Amino acid sequence: MADDRTYIYVLKLTRPEMVSEGPTPEELKTVHEHFFYLKTLRDEGTVLHAGRTTPQGDKTFGIVILKASSEAGAREVMSADPAVKGSVMTAELSRYSVALVSSEWTEAESA
Repeated sequence: MADDRTYIYVLKLTRPEMVSEGPTPEELKTVHEHFFYLKTLRDEGTVLHAGRTTPQGDKTFGIVILKASSEAGAREVMSADPAVKGSVMTAELSRYSVALVSSEWTEAESA
């Protein structure tokens, strides 16, 4: 949609030891649901990019960059994320403005 705006939400683990010690069975289930939720939104064209950092412990965070027609719409997407709903991760939403995109990035994304 031409009226879509770009937003980003930053995810942080509520239990950072999940990365170093491993997830509980419930956390693992929720993280799988989170992945497939984001994959579905990517396939629908809502999620533009999602990923996480690789440091262990409390420095680990993830990001989701998405399109939405309003902040309320972006907040709905974020709040419906299974990792947020299930309290495995916290999330903070911000408006996001792309300044530069490398052609290498776009080629890698389409490959």
